[in-house]
Amino acid sequence: MDNKYVQQFKKGSLEMILLSLIGRKETYGYEIITELNSSASVLGYAKEGTIYPILYRLQEAELIQCRLAPAAANGGSKKYYSLTLKGKEVLQELITFWSSYTDCVNSFIATYQQTEVSE
Repeated sequence: MDNKYVQQFKKGSLEMILLSLIGRKETYGYEIITELNSSASVLGYAKEGTIYPILYRLQEAELIQCRLAPAAANGGSKKYYSLTLKGKEVLQELITFWSSYTDCVNSFIATYQQTEVSE
């Protein structure tokens, strides 16, 4: 299989995945990356250079907000992300769309598989 198709598909769903992770609980960047990497067999490994630009875009779109809190380890600070009201609304719209989308795609796949069996 040509990996570029899989990569493109993953990129298209990453914003929804990040909103879902942040929607579960207030979290910070490294924790998000760790969570994504626990599903690496399907999603691939998340990199800072991919995740942080998306977080910035989501923040600029006012879908997430962040607060700074002291980081115990190094004396610096951590950015904790949470969903805004607008982010919750957009996430719900994405979830509704995703459900319809997967039903549609699964229908096409099932039809294809039935055709393959009958040939």
